[in-house]
Amino acid sequence: MTESITSAVAPLAAPAPPERASRPSSATWLHFRREPLGLGSLVVLVGLVLVAVLAPLITDAPASYGPDVLAAPGGAHWFGTDSLGRDVFAEVVWGSRQSLLVAVAASAIAIAVGTAVAVVGAYFRRLDTLVTVVVDLVLALPVLPLMILVAALVGPSTTTIIAVVAAFSWPEVTRIVRSQALTVVGLPYVDAARLMTTSPWWIISRHVLPAVTPVVVVSVVVTASRAVLSAAGLAFLGLGDPNTWSWGRILYEAQQSGAMSSAWWLTLFPSLAIFLLVLSATLVSTAYNDARNPQARRARRRPRPQKDR
Repeated sequence: MTESITSAVAPLAAPAPPERASRPSSATWLHFRREPLGLGSLVVLVGLVLVAVLAPLITDAPASYGPDVLAAPGGAHWFGTDSLGRDVFAEVVWGSRQSLLVAVAASAIAIAVGTAVAVVGAYFRRLDTLVTVVVDLVLALPVLPLMILVAALVGPSTTTIIAVVAAFSWPEVTRIVRSQALTVVGLPYVDAARLMTTSPWWIISRHVLPAVTPVVVVSVVVTASRAVLSAAGLAFLGLGDPNTWSWGRILYEAQQSGAMSSAWWLTLFPSLAIFLLVLSATLVSTAYNDARNPQARRARRRPRPQKDR
């Protein structure tokens, strides 16, 4: 996942002062309209978000049990039923709400902390070494075992999953935003602003933060997809919230009931939902980065030289 975040967020060219920016949102939307893959991924991503928001209008909440045990997908149950006769379609739809909550909350915390640390470290160079050491140290840790340990010690709940995922996601955001912030801090118009004002926080909020916004936006999307994967993994291991439906909980209960291999629909539909969310988020972030960074787009499309045999 670290590689996907890094590849999705290519280094941006040195930005112009925010006052001189010319309708970046219009140019970004125009690029999306010209890229079928990016536009299609955006439609899928928006569709999944709407399913989560409108879940109560789409289907009733999953019942405690039902008469049709392990019924295959059909007219009565589009996604089949589980070992207790509960409708899998309802479980997937309502499970999207918890996945969306974890994605939004964990990515918001990670982006806020990661961006703040990156920008402050880039502007105040004496803190940059400390920031680099801390980020490298956290990124070197085995994330999944630590997530499992913390979740097991604290107890399974949605709040625990959000806190654990956010705690191990902000260093990657810091590393990505820091590289762009260092470029911005060294630009002439930032140096000129330092000579005209004595408030570094005004410079950061007026010049540095707007310039790194494209990188932050891409990081939001990819960090959210990473949070969904992490939350599903923890729930599949039995460390999710037992009182809330999630895609990981559907997989966990299928494994616990022993029907994971015999009832293929119990794993197909929640796994497909996770796959579509992560893939569409990654492609949207790539398309957005291409729209804001034409140099990265041209470099990706440039044919590689053939090696002599």
